[in-house]
Amino acid sequence: MTCDARVVIVGAGIVGCSLADELTARGWSEVTVLEQGPLPAPGGSTSHAPGLVFQTSPSQTLTGFARYTVEKFSSLKVDELPCFNPVGGLEIATSEERWADLHRKAGLAASWGVRGELIPPARCAELWPLLARDRILGGFHTPDDGLARALLASRAQLERATARGARFLDRHTVTAIEREGGRVTAVVTDRGTFPADAVVCAAGFWGPLIGAMAGVDVPLQPLAHQYATTAPLPELAGVNDPRTEASRPILRFQDRDLYYREHTDRIGIGSYAHRPLPVDPARLPAYDDAPVMPSSLPFTAEDFAPSWAESVGLLPALGASRVEKGFNGVFSFTPDGMPVIGESREVRGFWLAEAVWVTHSAGVARAVAEWMTDGRPGTDVHACDLYRFEEAQRSPAYIAERGRRNFIEVYDVIHPLQPVEQPRPLRVSPFHVRQRELGGYFLEAAGWERPHWYEANAALAGSVQPPPRDAWSARHWSPIAAAEARATRERVALYDMTPLGRLEVSGPGALDFLQRMTTNQLAKKPGTVTYTLLLDEAGGIRSDLTVARLSEHHFQVGTGGALDLDWLLRHAPDDVRVTDITPGTTCVGVWGPLARDLVQPLTPDDFAHEAFGYFTARRTFIGHVPVTAMRLSYVGELGWELYTTADLGLRLWDTLWEAGRRHGVIAAGRSAFNSLRLEKGYRAWGHDMTTEHDPYEAGLGFAVRMDKGDFIGRAALEGRGAGTVTRKLTCLTLDDPAAVVMGKEPVYADGVAAGYVTSASYGYTIGRTVAYAWLPAAIAVPGTAVHIEYFGEKVPATVAAEPLYDPRGERIRR
Repeated sequence: MTCDARVVIVGAGIVGCSLADELTARGWSEVTVLEQGPLPAPGGSTSHAPGLVFQTSPSQTLTGFARYTVEKFSSLKVDELPCFNPVGGLEIATSEERWADLHRKAGLAASWGVRGELIPPARCAELWPLLARDRILGGFHTPDDGLARALLASRAQLERATARGARFLDRHTVTAIEREGGRVTAVVTDRGTFPADAVVCAAGFWGPLIGAMAGVDVPLQPLAHQYATTAPLPELAGVNDPRTEASRPILRFQDRDLYYREHTDRIGIGSYAHRPLPVDPARLPAYDDAPVMPSSLPFTAEDFAPSWAESVGLLPALGASRVEKGFNGVFSFTPDGMPVIGESREVRGFWLAEAVWVTHSAGVARAVAEWMTDGRPGTDVHACDLYRFEEAQRSPAYIAERGRRNFIEVYDVIHPLQPVEQPRPLRVSPFHVRQRELGGYFLEAAGWERPHWYEANAALAGSVQPPPRDAWSARHWSPIAAAEARATRERVALYDMTPLGRLEVSGPGALDFLQRMTTNQLAKKPGTVTYTLLLDEAGGIRSDLTVARLSEHHFQVGTGGALDLDWLLRHAPDDVRVTDITPGTTCVGVWGPLARDLVQPLTPDDFAHEAFGYFTARRTFIGHVPVTAMRLSYVGELGWELYTTADLGLRLWDTLWEAGRRHGVIAAGRSAFNSLRLEKGYRAWGHDMTTEHDPYEAGLGFAVRMDKGDFIGRAALEGRGAGTVTRKLTCLTLDDPAAVVMGKEPVYADGVAAGYVTSASYGYTIGRTVAYAWLPAAIAVPGTAVHIEYFGEKVPATVAAEPLYDPRGERIRR
């Protein structure tokens, strides 16, 4: 959009004010912010937010958002009052599990460039003298974290945006969003109509109501969160300046789902320890009808009682005090705990900046402003994109259930493989009944039940003895995975690839469309399959795809999920149809040196290498089942992906299983799959590379054909190449064959944090852990010694030439 477009922002909380500031700083001249409550404290979540800003997160994106929030708010003042108080943060551990997790969190901080230090109990007590020192095992201190004064920061940004021409109108309740021709045209309020070329919903927990007016679902569940303030404490008398309120770090007692901050001579206590308290935003009172404000609900003392007892145990001085006041404040939770941002595809010009806490507010606002101005955010935001959820994850029941669960898990120690508990099972492949019979151990992704190994293969594990694991890396893992990996390398295995997204792209303009959208040459004869990339205009990798040309105007596209579907639908011309065929189809990977021996007797077609080459496809039959067979392999062995309709999936599995018995066929899971794909150096988008990386940095330059004609991102790649990169996705192997890392750990070179691990798995074929990491190009030289920090331990590793397994690709081209 152009900067003279009329923008209406709904909501003047911290997100709306931040966005108005970011847009006007970029030259947007027609910005109107509508707020139903009075300014400067309109009564939403911003008006009661405790203002905690902790930068460290398992999400690199959220850490970046929080870092920018700290930087920006630190530069703002109102009436000489600072908008950010850098008191730092302190997380304390009272259990061995939490103390170990703080070591992991220190590693995350180092990976994302956040200053942090693990400290002993004595130092924790120095930072917070009220602590019961004997309960503390240690702490994690982050000196650059602190307290955002949300209302002051909102006002500061409001004033800056107003000075640049924005207008803020309070006491305007939105009643409708007008649309025409699939675009927004105006926002209707109880005090008039405001024409708009773009509307941004920054209404916080009212977002689902505003979205409904535009016909856009907002996957957000409001819940109430308890916050209480003590009576004045003699121990704090004279300690803090009333103008800044606090001098000691924000204190988090995550073992009991609690946090604390100073309010001059009082202590504020926030609790996630109580039962989930879902809120229907449609039933909240208007500002003038609310006892305090719409987002501040009556305090339920019975819910807080256990938290008060835990607080007295941690801070004994509270034993002589009491809760002077408290409230149940409304916040927003999504199914995965991440914000929801981006433009609606169905209603163009309608944008979301929702489920954003003060912690990430300025960062999200900058990303949305960049997106609206430049057509893309400056950082990777795929984990926040409105279209990241599959259709099966968008039901009101799913959103409500997962939102409640995310409230419960806010301070839990979450393993990177830990699946959601409910609702399960939600999506299952046609093979699910057989997988259960084989004792499949299921984890979950995008709603799919995905077997990671099978207990039926336990008898095979005796001949394969991977090194024992520590308690953390042993979660959601079994040595059976090693046996499944070996069976794949030595015999043949069946892999359920049904959760891999499948799109059908067809119509007279299909080839031209895909040529324009992707990097590789697709103008090949029907029956060919091509690995290719989706880029954004800046050359960043949006996704990687396999595109099979099944006939002149018919393509099947293997994708990473819902975001690829959204991207293609946004760009598809009228003569092209893009259809998600994933729900009605299924896929089994048949891989291993005996794969041809298994499938050839079942099909009337010739599956010899000369007749059915690598990266080709054909329609054929496996027994009675019509299939689309593609000769692809993501495990580095001979084999095929066999696709059919869901109704025939079980028959396909049973046919392959019965024929495979004589060859020692097994079912193998995702744990073995991930090990095998890393040994071959196969990248996983969203883990190993994102829009922040270009193909040459990611080692995928082979998938770019600059001579094929124009494609999205081509201009940005001009002049780039493998020899111009300053950072590289790099293969590492751990020196100790028994050592394991999991991903997101910092990588050190000469004692300095130089990068971070993206994906890691034990390589059962090579006998040591394989890790991929982003490192400076000068370090990414085979033979270079580095260290990976794992729970505080520096684990030696070495840069390796890739791929580690079958570098000439002979096994997949037999």
